[in-house]
Amino acid sequence: MPAPLLDPKNDYVFKRLFAEAPDLLLALINDLRPDLPPITSVEVLNPNIEAGELSGKYIILDVLARDADGHQYNVEMQVRRYNAWGQRSLYYLARMLSDQLDAGRDYRQLKAAVGIHLLDFDLFSDGEKQQQQALWRFEMRDATQPEVRLGNELQLNIIELRKADRLAFVRERALHDEASLMYDAREEGREEGREEGRLKEKRDTARNMIALSTLADEQIATITGLSLVEVQQLRG
Repeated sequence: MPAPLLDPKNDYVFKRLFAEAPDLLLALINDLRPDLPPITSVEVLNPNIEAGELSGKYIILDVLARDADGHQYNVEMQVRRYNAWGQRSLYYLARMLSDQLDAGRDYRQLKAAVGIHLLDFDLFSDGEKQQQQALWRFEMRDATQPEVRLGNELQLNIIELRKADRLAFVRERALHDEASLMYDAREEGREEGREEGRLKEKRDTARNMIALSTLADEQIATITGLSLVEVQQLRG
């Protein structure tokens, strides 16, 4: 009997998964940043799990990574919701940006600091529109003209996994419904084709009987299953 699979939402499993399979992390980053050129490599900066990280009330084993251009990523799995979650996320994202510069270095050397947080709870649930959105992306943008943004050095991506599961279920159900409708349409088409074939066979039989001139139209209709009008039209 195969061993049961470990839950990837478990903090320990989550970090081991991305630390030991950076290709998965690479794909996640590229999927969340479709407006930028795809990155081709990523280095996990904290692949090891220290004993001290496994103690405490709230264990958060995050993955810190850097791509070839120097942009940095903080990837976390959150299974619990607590009041200061938003403040904590912004604090560590801002610190990841500020820690890049030593004294005297040019601000233009700053690289992007990108947070990617996967949540096993609904963070935004006010109103139907929020309840239907599972992927969120926060940047420095103007409130009046959101198309105008103040660079892309700070970015926080949030994936609400429970909403994503519900959306995936709806999509899967829609695909099943579509497949059923296509199957029904094909079967209906086949039945129509079979019915057309049977009708053609009846008409050919009736024409042969008419050519023999030995049976009345009423008899031919009874034998072939055609109506009297149809037989008369064939004779016409």
